[in-house]
Amino acid sequence: MNKLEMTGLTAAPGQTWGGIRLVPLLRDKPVDGLRLRHEVYGPGYGAVETGPRTSYLSYVPHGFVADWSGDGSRSATYGTQLGDGCPVTIPVRRHHRLAKRRSVKGVSEPRLRFLPLHLALDGYLALHFNGPSVVWDEWSQQAVRRGLSPRAEAAWAGWQVRGLAEALRLFEIHPDQCGVLVYAADSLAAAFVVPHPEDYRALHPSLIEDLYGELVHQYAFFGAAVPAFEARIRDSRHLTTLADLRAAALAQERSWTAAHTTLFANRLLDPSYLYERVYRMESFVLWRFLPSFSRGEAEQHIGEVITDHKGRVAYLKTFRLSEAQIRRGHLLNRLHDHDWHLGRTAQSLGTTEADLVRRIRDAGFSSLLKHGAERVARS
Repeated sequence: MNKLEMTGLTAAPGQTWGGIRLVPLLRDKPVDGLRLRHEVYGPGYGAVETGPRTSYLSYVPHGFVADWSGDGSRSATYGTQLGDGCPVTIPVRRHHRLAKRRSVKGVSEPRLRFLPLHLALDGYLALHFNGPSVVWDEWSQQAVRRGLSPRAEAAWAGWQVRGLAEALRLFEIHPDQCGVLVYAADSLAAAFVVPHPEDYRALHPSLIEDLYGELVHQYAFFGAAVPAFEARIRDSRHLTTLADLRAAALAQERSWTAAHTTLFANRLLDPSYLYERVYRMESFVLWRFLPSFSRGEAEQHIGEVITDHKGRVAYLKTFRLSEAQIRRGHLLNRLHDHDWHLGRTAQSLGTTEADLVRRIRDAGFSSLLKHGAERVARS
């Protein structure tokens, strides 16, 4: 698997509020056999045990439960609790694993609890987390013993993104809506897809609690208002009946949908991603994915997705990386590709070893290098 397959999802005309545009994603029919429900943990941070002596710490206000039992009545989603601002007290809730099968009295149920977006963010933070595989002279003892631990990245909660709370509260939800694309200043910020319209109605407010990248926060704050969708029928000479007018309006909607897929959301759907399987749920599979980290692509996303047996998307949630995060991912990939040898990595990047050392320090990885690594690199 290397591409998001959005078969069965259609983009409807978007709705705008200031610099925020929400584009509904409609399904012809719900995905059979899978439902999502919501678990509210309340304001605070979550500490997740991801492995031996390894933890993931972040703001974790809620979790999702994927249910493939086929019993829709038991899959009803819970409501979302929204606050007016940052909580005063910050309790820490502990979780065992980012995705964990539910069980009752030791018997596994057809339900999987996972932490939305945090699966994807942990995958990015764990990128080449162990550090140098070969102990070259330039790397410190900390790099050898601890790798990139601790590793941190910045993100903003949805209620900190200007205009998003108002847009989510005011915008109409379509009867067949199973997802949404969130834009800030007409730049794609996030994608969210669920299997069933009832799931989306219950989970729509949870977008205000999600995490968004630095670039999204800046675009929403500094960007101007974006134009609303308008259907303009320029040649009306042949419109003689109400049916003709309806057909012309539908043609305009189809034209907008095609333009949206090829222009707005093209960078989300076009790249080849690196997928890691997280959990198999009979005919469904939960994955998380990373982009190529190519320096020539300004828009890159990480995310998580549940696909059916045909590879079609049943659930999707994405996080847009900032330019600095893309640079860090690109740098780590190139170091890894050349066994963390500074000379060979610098040659592959078309630069000098001293300049590569500067890039490593600018990326926030200075603790990996020995003091005076520039001199070591030149010797």
